[in-house]
Amino acid sequence: MSHVTTEKLPKTAGDSKTSWAPGLWIRRYLPGLWLVGLLTAASYGLRSFPGLAQLSPMIIGIILGVMMCNLAPTAEIFRPGIAIAGKGLLRAAVALLGVQITIGELIGIGAWGLASAVIALFTTFFFILWVGRLMGVGRSLTVLIAAGTSVCGAAAIAGANSAARGSDEDVTYAVASITLFGTIAMFSLPLIGRLLGMETQAYGTWVGLSVHEVAQVVGAGFQSGEFAGKTAVITKLVRVLLLAVLVSGLVLAFRKRDGAEADKTSAGVPLVPGFILCFLGLVLMNSGGLLPEMPREAIIDVTPVLLTAALAALGLCTRFDKLRELGVKPLILCGLGTIVITTLSYILVSM
Repeated sequence: MSHVTTEKLPKTAGDSKTSWAPGLWIRRYLPGLWLVGLLTAASYGLRSFPGLAQLSPMIIGIILGVMMCNLAPTAEIFRPGIAIAGKGLLRAAVALLGVQITIGELIGIGAWGLASAVIALFTTFFFILWVGRLMGVGRSLTVLIAAGTSVCGAAAIAGANSAARGSDEDVTYAVASITLFGTIAMFSLPLIGRLLGMETQAYGTWVGLSVHEVAQVVGAGFQSGEFAGKTAVITKLVRVLLLAVLVSGLVLAFRKRDGAEADKTSAGVPLVPGFILCFLGLVLMNSGGLLPEMPREAIIDVTPVLLTAALAALGLCTRFDKLRELGVKPLILCGLGTIVITTLSYILVSM
C-alpha cells in the first residue's frame, strides 16, 4: 500500500513563475481537495446513523481517512491536495477560533477562574512531558498529547505541531487519544458532578477546566443546564486563548534545545506563527465589536468543518503499521494526563 506523505513536491522548471497559475493550481491540488471534501461530507452524513450521533465528525473524518489509506492505495494525483488540506486547513481552523472569544468574557470568570485555568493547563502540560520522558514516549508525540490534553484537543495539537514537527502518525495518534478520553469525560463528568452534589457554576467551571475539545465541553456542560454550559464554554475559551502563549513557548524551546539543527530546520519561522497572530487579531476584533454578526456566526459554523476536513486529510496520510510502532504507552500517557487535569481542576474549583 502507498503511504501518503506531506513532503513538498520537487520543483520543476518554471515552477517559481507559474506555481500559482490558476490552471496549474487546479490540476495539482483540486483532486486531493475533492477527496478530502468527500470524506468531510461523509463524516457529517454518517452522524445520522444510530450509534454515531454522539461522535464528533472530526473523529469520524480521521477514521474514514485512515481506513481509506490502509484499504486502498491513494493515487499520486491526490497527494498534493491532501497535503495542503492536512496542514493549511488545520491552521486556518485554529486561527478562526478567535471569533468565539472576547476579552470581556474572559474577565467575567474572575481572577481565580483565570488563575485556575493557567495552573491546570501548565501543570498538566509539564506533568505529561515529565511522565512521557520517563515512559520513553517520543518527544514530538509527548508534546502533542500534552498540548491536546491541557489546552483544546485537535486545535492545540495543530498549533503545537508547528513547533514539534511530529509525523502524520504522531498527529493522528494524539488526536485519537484526546478524542477517546475527552469523550469519556464528556459522559462521565455530568454523572460525577451529580454524585458529588456540585453547584451549577462550580460544575461548569470544572468542565471548562478539564475537558479536552470545545465540542465535548459543550456536551458535558449543558447537561447541567444553560448557566453551567455557558460557564463551561467561557472557562474553556480561557484555555484556548492560552494556546498562543504555549505555542510561542514551544517554538522557542525547540529552537534552544535543538541548537544548530533547529537553526537549519526553523530558519525563517517566527516565534509566534502567523496563524496564532491571526487568532489573536480575531480575538481583539471580536472583543471590540468589529466583527459583523452574520460573518461571525458563519465562521463559527465553518470552523468545525475545516477541522473535520483537515483531520480527514491527516487520516489519509496514516498507516496502521506506523501507528502500531508507537505502541500503547502514548495512550496510557494521555489517560494519565486526563486524570491529572480532571482531578486538579476539581481541587481548584473546590478551594
